[in-house]
Order: sequence, then C-alpha cells, then structure tokens
Amino acid sequence: MVQNGGFMALIVQKYGGSSLKTVENIQYVAQKIIDCKKKGNKVVVVVSAMGKTTDNLINMAKQIHNSPPNKEMDILLSTGEMVSVAMLCIAIENYGEEAEGFPGYCAGIMTDNSHTNARIETIRPLKILEELSKDKIVVVAGFQGISKENAITTLGRGGSDLTAIAVSAALKADLCEIYTDVEGIYTADPNLLPKAKLIPLLCYEELLEMASAGAKVMFSRAVEFAQKYNVPFVVKSTFSKTGEGTMVKEILLNEGVAVSAAALDEKQAKLTIYKVPDRPGISSKIFSALGNANINVDIIVQNVSKEKKSDISFTVNISDAEKANKIIEDVSKEIGAERTECDTDIAKLTIIGIGMMNHAGIAGRMFRALELADINIEMISTSETKISCVIKKDAGKKGLQAVHKEFIED
Repeated sequence: MVQNGGFMALIVQKYGGSSLKTVENIQYVAQKIIDCKKKGNKVVVVVSAMGKTTDNLINMAKQIHNSPPNKEMDILLSTGEMVSVAMLCIAIENYGEEAEGFPGYCAGIMTDNSHTNARIETIRPLKILEELSKDKIVVVAGFQGISKENAITTLGRGGSDLTAIAVSAALKADLCEIYTDVEGIYTADPNLLPKAKLIPLLCYEELLEMASAGAKVMFSRAVEFAQKYNVPFVVKSTFSKTGEGTMVKEILLNEGVAVSAAALDEKQAKLTIYKVPDRPGISSKIFSALGNANINVDIIVQNVSKEKKSDISFTVNISDAEKANKIIEDVSKEIGAERTECDTDIAKLTIIGIGMMNHAGIAGRMFRALELADINIEMISTSETKISCVIKKDAGKKGLQAVHKEFIED
C-alpha cells in the first residue's frame, strides 16, 4: 500500500549506544538503514552516543570538578551524539546513499531551560522535511535540544528514546522503531528469570507501570510522550534478522491479558513513623517536607488509628533513603511522633496487566502464590493495572519466580 504521496512509509529509527559501539556496528546499522530506504521508505534516524561515551565524559568532567555546572555538562555530553551522527552519515555515504546529519537544535528540537533534564516544548522539523524531500536519509542527534536562550540542553539519561518519539510525532511518522541490544520487552528481567518470555504487544499504560515498578525498559518520559500523541512504536533488536520485537500502542481493554509482566525492584527502602498524632494536617506536613526535597514517595500505608495515634509507612528509592530518614526524623520531633525507622532490606514485587480490570481474583492469586512460597507481605499497593507487594529483599527472586509461574508460565 502506497502512503504519504508516493513512498511506502515514513519511518523513524532510533539506535542506542550498544548498537553503535564499534565501527563494525556502525557499518552494519548503515546497511540496515539503507535496506529500509530501498524498500521505498523515507527514513529518519535518531542516534545515541557510541557505547559508554556518555559515562566516560561524565567521569572526565568529575576528575576536574566534583560537581560540574549543568550548563557546561550539557555542552560536553551533547558531543557524544554528534560523533555518532557524523560516523553514521560517513558510513551511509560510503555505501552510496546521501545522508544529512543534524544536532538536536538544528533539527528544531526546542526545550525549556532545565539543563541536564530538559523537557521538549516544541519541534519544528522544517530542515528534516527539506532534506527528506531531496531523498536523503536524515540522521538526528538524540538526547539534546536548544532552549529559548539558545543554550544547548540535554533531556536526561535515556533521552534519545524521547527524541525519537517526539520526532515521530512531529513528522506524523507511520512507525517509530527503537533498536537496542535485546529482542524486545520481556515478561520479567531475563537476567533474573531465564524463563521470561518476549511480550509481542503492550499498551502505553503497561509499559509505564513496568518502568515505575523497576523494570529496565524505556525512558518513561518517552512512553508518556508516545501516549499523549498516540505514537505507535516497536522495541526490537538491532542485530536480529527475524525478531518482531514488542509493539507498543493503544489497545482495547478486552485485548489485554490479565498479567503481562512481573517486575522486581530491589532498590527500595521502607520508612516508618510510629505513633503519629491522628489530626488534620499531619500527613500533609510529612509528605510536603519530602516533596519539597524532591523525594518521590511510592507506596504509602497508614494503619487504623488507636488512641488517636497511628503508624505511617512509605517507600522511596534507596538512593533517597538517608535524606528522607533525616527529614522524617525532624518532622517527627515537630509533630510529636514517637520514633522513626528506615529499612533498606526490602524489595518491591509488581505484576502488571491492563486486563486486570476485566479479571477478578488477580490479587488473591498473587497473594496465594507468595504464601505457597513462604513469603510474607509487608505492604500492598494496587491500581487498575498493577499490584505491588513489599517483601524482604532476600525473598525477591523467589517471589518473582512464584508470580511469574502463576500468571505467565501457567
């Protein structure tokens, strides 16, 4: 079927650092891109920095300054993607096709002024469209843009995924392909669970829940952008010739399975404030203090009040545990709570599936599977598309195996 006024499709492809880490890889990717174009498609390519380039640049900067200024770090880190752009264009042209490379700012990616973690505000892809009209392959540096102050900005780690999705939305591309070093998105981390299976189809909500549950999947802001602008995309292997990968798009409720995936997050901490006075405004005081310190709180549980006092437990990322504990110690003294406790010996186990809304008894099955594995549940959190349980860290892998067997293997 011919689309878009004569060519087959407009496809945006994104290649991560692992796909571009050697000259041989870059040559392979160049041939892959050319093959796509020769099928009659217009092709725009978004690239990350080669291999560990970004990490190496950060380490170099920190040898000079313990806390390098964010504005200068953006200038420094943006160079990694530009090397990939130039190398890939050279490879494409060596194979006889014309290519045009752009930094993010030349591609029309306009951001706010939040250096090292900027947000895309608009994309003006006029130069991309101009070069596509000349039958060229366009290669765009991912992870970067430019602010209204004409300063180079970067989008945060994983930001090349966001660039690819945003460019796809701006161009109204027929498909966005996210190429990486794995076959797609799995029902669990294959490094933890060899029986994990490739998921052929996911909706945006499921993928976002997987990211929040600790699964090492796509940059969550990229998925949010794709959902907002209804950009379908596929995650697949650069080097596999047959794999179809995982398609991510909006799907109907009745198309979703009850449980699509299970995730284990061992980088969690549980904080508890004991004997909190039960009166209006106390919870606000606690969680406002954490919010003001930019600490994200995940699961919150408050027990039934006894003698007008209750215990409040909540989880945070383990990297924020020490900071959060200091804050609640100070707040506890102020509100007259008894004491606080920080437990880093926990993990969060989550099952995800849009089909949960259509299937009764999912929570009971999860809890039963953990019971049979002799695993105690310390906290529970639910939504329409996920159930999370806080358990002891040393039981994490066994718990993951138990729920994966209950819902996916069987």
